[in-house]
Amino acid sequence: MAVSDGVVKKVILSYTYVAIWIFLSFTVIVYNKYILDRKMYNWPYPISLTMIHMAFCSSLAYVLVRVFKLVEPVSMSRDLYLKSVVPIGALYSLSLWFSNSAYIYLSVSFIQMLKALMPVAVYSIGVLFKKEGFKNETMANMISISLGVAVAAYGEAKFDTWGVTLQLMAVAFEATRLVLIQILLNSKGISLNPITSLYYIAPCCLVFLSVPWLIVEYPSLRDNSSFHLDFAIFGTNSLCAFALNLAVFLLVGKTSALTMNVAGVVKDWLLIAFSWS
Repeated sequence: MAVSDGVVKKVILSYTYVAIWIFLSFTVIVYNKYILDRKMYNWPYPISLTMIHMAFCSSLAYVLVRVFKLVEPVSMSRDLYLKSVVPIGALYSLSLWFSNSAYIYLSVSFIQMLKALMPVAVYSIGVLFKKEGFKNETMANMISISLGVAVAAYGEAKFDTWGVTLQLMAVAFEATRLVLIQILLNSKGISLNPITSLYYIAPCCLVFLSVPWLIVEYPSLRDNSSFHLDFAIFGTNSLCAFALNLAVFLLVGKTSALTMNVAGVVKDWLLIAFSWS
């Protein structure tokens, strides 16, 4: 039976969206590792890097929403913003801070293995907040995943306790953020795509990150007379981070969230193989 041209075109476009997302996700992860690792670019300031990303994404999202009107802003009251977006922004800032910090201490491949605990964390927190029902079969699957990650951690040649702690904290904060999005936003009928998410949440993250930055990293940067902001490195890095958010929107919008999850497995294989090589 002949396949219609429309079906072929749809398949080709779907694979193109997947390839773009994998490439950008791969690029951002490896680029962040390159900047933060002491043996590479040697700029071990994860809070500063995250703040640069948030400032860039906030500015570009504002231009796209308010100037070019690429997407419509969501109708949101001040009370809703303070009670819903602010807690989500706080958790997102912590997740990004700890996740980027882990790149200083752990390999890319090991971090990807630890991220496999995300479904376990999301399910556990969902049960805790009574958004998920407890099921013995599901919990058995979660335990299996946890055991697999434990085996990977046991066999890790460059195991670093502090790095693992940072990554596990990042997973916990990210999982809590995802559950809160479901509770605080989706329950109110508010849906944010990546552009409007950055428009509302990125400035909030920037404010929250400025507090630990002033305490932890600003004194070191102030006393480091040799420091200068490399606009080529940090500009392209921030552009990749923003493009990744758009790629997520494109992939999920044109295919499905399931396609993105399946493509994520392929991305993890590539990252682990690249890191190992």
